[in-house]
Amino acid sequence: MKTIGLIGGMSWESTITYYEILNKAVAEKCGGFSSSKILMYNVDFAELEANMSCGNWDGNARILSDAAKRLENAGADFIVIATNTMHKLVPAIQKEISVPILHIADATAAVIKRDGIFKVGLLGTKFTMTQDFIKDRLKAAGLEVIVP
Repeated sequence: MKTIGLIGGMSWESTITYYEILNKAVAEKCGGFSSSKILMYNVDFAELEANMSCGNWDGNARILSDAAKRLENAGADFIVIATNTMHKLVPAIQKEISVPILHIADATAAVIKRDGIFKVGLLGTKFTMTQDFIKDRLKAAGLEVIVP
């Protein structure tokens, strides 16, 4: 079993959901008392929100890169970011670490295509819906993406 490096705190409510889903999936697959091997770094969302409000995405990239480095140094085999919007920063974060970041759009596209769906609606934060960091990856996977 690989060790997941989970960057959470954006918001803590989504972090709970990710933690629960990851553990339920491992318990279902492995049975018994099995649970995920997770290292979690919880950021302060107030700092990220302040940066987003003034367009300081570089500041958020530094915060999340620091979290990813700490998780990698602690033994994470890969990184998961527990929110959609911060995937905007995956290219900047990935440059700072050697373990892979599992991108939410890639995982989403794989499940959508597995289910035989090729046209999807994209809902999310203002940033997710008005910028291309999720939409372009879904399109690159062969999906048609509709943004309301």
